[in-house]
Amino acid sequence: MKLPVLRPVFRGGSHDARTATSIGRWLGPAFAVCFVTGLVSHVMQHPPGWLADSIPSRPVWGYRLTQGLHVASGTAAVPLLLAKLWAVYPRLFEWPPVRSVRHAVERASVAVLVAGAVFELTTGLLNIAQWYPWPFSFVPVHYAVAWLVIGALVLHVAVKAPVIRAHWTRRAPGTLALPPQDGPDRRSLLAGVGAAVGAVTLTTVGQSFTPLKDLVLFAPRHPDHGPQSLPVNRTAAAAGVGRIDAAHYRLVVAGPRTYTLTLEELRALPQHEVELPIACVEGWSKSARWTGVRVVDLLERAGAPAHARVRVVSLQPRGGYRVSEMGPRHARDPLTLLALRLNGGELDPDHGYPARLMAPDRPGVQQTKWVGRLEVLA
Repeated sequence: MKLPVLRPVFRGGSHDARTATSIGRWLGPAFAVCFVTGLVSHVMQHPPGWLADSIPSRPVWGYRLTQGLHVASGTAAVPLLLAKLWAVYPRLFEWPPVRSVRHAVERASVAVLVAGAVFELTTGLLNIAQWYPWPFSFVPVHYAVAWLVIGALVLHVAVKAPVIRAHWTRRAPGTLALPPQDGPDRRSLLAGVGAAVGAVTLTTVGQSFTPLKDLVLFAPRHPDHGPQSLPVNRTAAAAGVGRIDAAHYRLVVAGPRTYTLTLEELRALPQHEVELPIACVEGWSKSARWTGVRVVDLLERAGAPAHARVRVVSLQPRGGYRVSEMGPRHARDPLTLLALRLNGGELDPDHGYPARLMAPDRPGVQQTKWVGRLEVLA
C-alpha cells in the first residue's frame, strides 16, 4: 500500500501573500538603494577607461553619502530578508514543484534571488568586519553577484506582478479577507520587523552619520576611535611600513621636470588646510582637518599638462591599494592635498606619516598613505 506523502501545513497571516507583499515594499527599495550605491562605489574604485577622467571631485561628501547609504541599506535588508523568507518559505513545499513554464521561471528566479541575496548580505557584513573566510577576491565576486541578484529581482517582480498588484494596498479589491484571528499575527510580525530594521539601523548608521555616533553599538568602527580620533583600517605595521625615518624620506614627483623633495622641503612649501571627510568602503566616515601641500602645485612644478592623470605610489611594499590613480578633476582640485598634518598635529604613522593623499569625494582605500611617489601620466 502506498503511503501518503505528509507535507507541512502553514496557516496564519504571517505566511500569506499580503504579508509577503508588505515586507517586499520595504525590501525592494532597500535592495535598489544598496545596488545603485554599490554600483557608484565600484565605478569610483574601478572606473572604466572611458569614464576614468570624468569622475567628479564634488560634492566633497558624495562618496560619504553613497557608501553610508550602501552599508545602511544592506544592513537594514538583513532582517527584512529574513522576514520575507519566513513569509514565503511554505512555498518550498508546494506540490508539484513545477506546474507550468511560468511557474518554472518563477521558481528559478526565486532560487537565484534567494541564494544571491543571502550571499551578498553575508559577504557584505563580513567585509564590513574585514573578515574574509573564503578563497576568492571579494570585490569582483560581490559585484558580479549583485548583477545576478538585481536581474533575478526584476524577473521575479515581473512574474509576480499580478499577485503584488492584488495585495499592494490594505484594501485591495478582489482579495480574500483574513480570518479575524490572523490579523494580529501579521500586525505583530510587521511591527517586529519594523522594530528590528530601526534597531539595526540606529545602532550602526552612526559610524557614518556622526550625529548618531553615541548610539553605535554593533558597527565595527566608531568615528571617534583611532589615532588622532580618527579610525584606521590598515595600520603601518600591518602594511609593512612601520615608522619612516624623516631624515631619509624622499618624495619623487616624476613628470616632464622630475624632482625630489625631502620632508623638510615639503614642510617649507606653502601649506593649505582643508576640511574633508574620509569615507571608507566599509561604511564608516568622519570629517577632519587636513594640512599639506596642494597636489596641483606639485604637478605644475613638474610641468604636468592640464589633462594629465596622476599615479600615487605608496611606500608600503605590498597590498592591493598601494597604488592609486587620479583623473585631472581630482588631481587639479584645489582641495586635493598631499597631507602632512591631521587636526593640527603631525600625521600618526597609522594615518600615513609622513605624507598621505587626501582628495574630495574619493573612497578611503584610494586616499593613499605613506606616499613616496607621484607620477604624471600622459
